[in-house]
Amino acid sequence: MIILGFESSCDETGVALVCTERGLLSHALHTQVAMHAAYGGVVPELASRDHVRRVVPLTRTVLLQAGLNLTDVDAVAYTAGPGLAGALLVGASVAQSIAWSLNLPAIPIHHLEGHLLSPRMVDPCPEFPFVALLVSGGHTQLMRVDDVGAYILLGETLDDAAGEAFDKTAKLLGLGYPGGPALARLAEQGDPERIVLPRPMLHSHNLDFSFSGLKTAVLTRLRDVQALHGPVTESMQADLAAATQAAIVDVLVAKSVSALEQTGLTRLVVSGGVGANRLLRERLAQRLAKKRAQVFFPPLEFCTDNGAMIAFAAAQRVSRGLVDLRAPRSHGFDVRPRWDLASI
Repeated sequence: MIILGFESSCDETGVALVCTERGLLSHALHTQVAMHAAYGGVVPELASRDHVRRVVPLTRTVLLQAGLNLTDVDAVAYTAGPGLAGALLVGASVAQSIAWSLNLPAIPIHHLEGHLLSPRMVDPCPEFPFVALLVSGGHTQLMRVDDVGAYILLGETLDDAAGEAFDKTAKLLGLGYPGGPALARLAEQGDPERIVLPRPMLHSHNLDFSFSGLKTAVLTRLRDVQALHGPVTESMQADLAAATQAAIVDVLVAKSVSALEQTGLTRLVVSGGVGANRLLRERLAQRLAKKRAQVFFPPLEFCTDNGAMIAFAAAQRVSRGLVDLRAPRSHGFDVRPRWDLASI
C-alpha cells in the first residue's frame, strides 16, 4: 500500500511517499527559515501562504522521484495537529482534496506521533516498548510507548520547551534566527564551566521539566558580566552559549535516564528538532552505554518536521489495523492546533 503524506504544521512544507511493504520511497522538504529570519521568528500568516506556494510542486517532485503517478497512491495522510491553525489547514485541504478526487481514504496524523515513530524508519529499528524523549521548539515530553497508538505521558515541560530555551537564549546573545543551531555552533567554542547556570527541576523527583527560568538566568549573567567587564566579548558570549547548552542537556539526559529506571525499560528513542543536537546525542550515548541500554535517533534529515514521518506514521497505523480503510469517507476536514498525544 502506498501512502502520500503531507506535513505543514509550522515552517516546513514536507511531502513524502511511503510503502507499507518497502518503506520510504521518496520525500521532499522546503524550509521557510530564510523567510522568517528577517522577523526573528515564525510569522503564522507568512508560513501559511508559503505552504500554499510549495505543496503542489513538492508533491510533483516526490511522485517524479518515485516514478509514480497520483493514481498509484492508495491513501493520503496529513498532519492534523498540533501546530499553527492556518498552516495545518493548507496540508489538510490539499490532502483531503486529493483523497476526494481519487476516492481514497484520508488519514489525519498527530504531528508528535510522526516524530515519535520516525526512528523506526531506519535500521536499527527500536522494538516496542521504549521510552521516547520528544524534544523540539514547542514540545518537551517523556512518553512510554508500548506500541503504535499506545502512549503514556511520563513527564513534560511546565512552561518553555527545551527548543524555546535554546532560541530565547540565542536571541539574548544576538545570534539571530533560528537560534538553537546557532547557539550550538557557538557553544563549541566556549567553556561550559566558566559560567554557572541552574539545572531547572534536576532534583524534582519527577519527570517534568521547566526551562523558562533558564533564559532569566542567562540574562542575569549577561548583566553581571557587563557590570564587571563592560561589553560582552566573543569569548564570554561563547561561554554563555556553552553553559546554556550544557544546562539543558544535563536536565534532558538526567530525566531520560530516570524515565528508563522508573519504567524498567532499556530502549530510549529521541526525536524532534533538538534531537539533532550533537552534545545531547553524545551524552545520552555515553550514559546509556554504561547502563547497558540503547538509544535511537532518527537521521538528522528527519529530526526536523518532514512529510516522511507523517506518511510513515500513517503506514504504521494501517499495518496495525488502527485505520478503518473501509469506513464511509467524509472529506470535510478539521485541524487541531492543540492536541494531546496521549489522547489519540
